[in-house]
Amino acid sequence: MKRNWFQPLLGLFIFVAVFGLVLTAPGQIIARAQQPTGSVPTVTGTPVAAYIIVNSDQEQINVRGGPSTYLYPPIGVLLAGQQVPAVGRSPGGDWIQIVYPGVPGSVGWVYAPLVKISPGANLPIVEPPPTPTPVSTPTIDPTLQAAFITPEAATRMPTYTPPAPLAIPTFTDTTSAPGGIPMGLLIFGLGFIGALGLVISFVRGGR
Repeated sequence: MKRNWFQPLLGLFIFVAVFGLVLTAPGQIIARAQQPTGSVPTVTGTPVAAYIIVNSDQEQINVRGGPSTYLYPPIGVLLAGQQVPAVGRSPGGDWIQIVYPGVPGSVGWVYAPLVKISPGANLPIVEPPPTPTPVSTPTIDPTLQAAFITPEAATRMPTYTPPAPLAIPTFTDTTSAPGGIPMGLLIFGLGFIGALGLVISFVRGGR
């Protein structure tokens, strides 16, 4: 019977192939693990969020709905030393917008001189919100208003009474002497006669 040499050769070939696969498999696995599968991300530092701290000399400060004391009502308070995140500032920089949960929009505004801003904080400018409008316009009930107004009784205007006729006194001219001669002329004449007599007496006495 002729010896079949094909089967031992086939078995040897299979053995060598399996043995070679076992020897090369770990290396292939390691090589594949070392190959990068994507771009390596660049590691950067995480930016620190800006925040504000209430000044210690303030017992508490008001948090308002907008950057104004008169146009926006208070919506809450912050205590001395309290720290909250800051998200923006008013165009003039006088007010700081902060995160304030529990109110519409979860933001509020605090007056900048009353707080300290974290070093290096670069807050963006935030436009002020619209001013709140009153829910209803107050009106006065005329009936209720009339109840608190004391009615004034109509008074009659006083009648005008003309005054009594003015009595003008009359004066008598006593500057004239009896007979119609003015008193001044009479006195002047008597003085002239006396002076003339005095001159005559002096002349006669000189003789």
